[in-house]
Amino acid sequence: MTQRSRTTGLHAVIHTRTTSWYVIVTGGDDSRVVPLDDGAEILFGRNPECTVAVDDEALSRRHAALRRSGVTVTIEDLGSRHGTSVNGAPITGIRRLTSGDIIGVGPITAIVATSSPPRGRQVATLGELHERLAAEVERALRYKRPLGLALVRFAGEANVEPALSQLRAMDLVAEYGPDELALVLPETSRQGAELVGRRTADACGAEARFAAAAFPDDGTSAGELISVARARLREARGITPTATDDPLRRLPPKLVVADPLMKRVYELAARAAVTQINVVIVGETGTGKESVAEAIHRLGPRAGAPFVRVNCAALVESLVESELFGHEAGAFSGAVAAKRGLFETAAGGTLFLDEVGELPLAVQPKLLRAIESRKIVRVGSTREVDTDVRVVCATNRDLEAEVERGLFRQDLLFRIAAFVIPVPPLRDRTSEIVPLAVQFAYELTTELGLPATGFTPQALDALRGAQWPGNVRELRNVVERAIVLSDGARIHVEHLPDNLARGGDANEPEIRRRVAEVERDMLRAALDAAAGNQSLAAKRLGISRFALARLLAKHRLKPR
Repeated sequence: MTQRSRTTGLHAVIHTRTTSWYVIVTGGDDSRVVPLDDGAEILFGRNPECTVAVDDEALSRRHAALRRSGVTVTIEDLGSRHGTSVNGAPITGIRRLTSGDIIGVGPITAIVATSSPPRGRQVATLGELHERLAAEVERALRYKRPLGLALVRFAGEANVEPALSQLRAMDLVAEYGPDELALVLPETSRQGAELVGRRTADACGAEARFAAAAFPDDGTSAGELISVARARLREARGITPTATDDPLRRLPPKLVVADPLMKRVYELAARAAVTQINVVIVGETGTGKESVAEAIHRLGPRAGAPFVRVNCAALVESLVESELFGHEAGAFSGAVAAKRGLFETAAGGTLFLDEVGELPLAVQPKLLRAIESRKIVRVGSTREVDTDVRVVCATNRDLEAEVERGLFRQDLLFRIAAFVIPVPPLRDRTSEIVPLAVQFAYELTTELGLPATGFTPQALDALRGAQWPGNVRELRNVVERAIVLSDGARIHVEHLPDNLARGGDANEPEIRRRVAEVERDMLRAALDAAAGNQSLAAKRLGISRFALARLLAKHRLKPR
């Protein structure tokens, strides 16, 4: 799970009344969610009276204490013999935590997390912000009215309720980040937006910075307005990135990244995010490729602009070009009005093309030209439209093999695959199965208004032993089905699908281990023979470079 290193003021502002804190505890023979109420203390240790008690020699009788006071959550090592860690690093004394931090206490792993119930109208989500801002831009353009946008960034404890209560009913307040508010202000000039931003910053009672942008002077699209406001906010804050800044801490706290393989995936995503290099994310269906693409967007300079996703496999072949590039009125039967395509919708941001290998051959050269020239032509038009979009692609296919079969253009492959990030299947990152299952169970029971549901040790063993051909998506479906079937506080083996409950062939683990050893030895031999050249090694093995990248990630091998 990705972590942030500090507790922010805005977290206190928005979540004091609406957010519930909890701890996902795994280890020993059990897994459960423990609520973390204000003033609560959770003790870890061997003593049966501890909140989380596990009889294990790696634990002291009273090993560590997790405490919450308001929005402040801390962990204290109580002088244990084997120590306590946070995010893999040993601690001494008291350490302050935030949502997403991973605590290690002997055989126990505890993940601190928060969950916000459905929001009221006052505080919108990031998606609702982009949708509303785009609608207000269109309205401002149609009726020639001003439109203001203010961003306010907080540090330390903050209370903005007095300022928010003064906003008009038509104004939108959204949580832009863990410590940022975005205010959409219809019928407001830039000067007015600056006034509202300053008033909000002054009223919070903590160190704060604000910036504003307005339509049409600063931009004529939602992405442009956010980009301008973000740039001005950076100038106001005087922020310059440092080498010690951990970009992964800006990822969503609910994202489970516990396995070393997945940590490496997100490290690669962070490296690619700060450049403009074209990225292809490869992996089986359901492994979480879209989350990696969103991480690239969030960690890069386009984070303030739209992140637009499209599943190429779901597009009707005859309308693919129109969906991507838009069309003019009368361009084809049914085109009664002009329509912007996805490239224009994602202006200033990122366009994520999932299952890019499914694009029809006829559209591929037009996509190549759009990426290379940063210009598009709507269907039914001859006028070129400038675009400023980063394209990130994903596929579960071997695109090099598709090129050989004549189903994918080689020049397009060369253009989009300058940087390849392989995402391992869930069966190769088994340490994430239980945390994911517990997280899904908590989210689903919260959505359904049901009591928190845990797992019996036998159910957890069955989940760990499964192959998960559908990966994370299949795991979530299994947990959802089990919650519906269970009628108590625990999910038992009988609530799981039959193939999981049976546990499969008893010889399967040993067979898989032997096959993995043979596979690993072949990879090492091929890399050694090719002096570390991955393209040459792939050719010797008779596989594509994409396939080799996946195998190297699976076996955690690095070429010399």
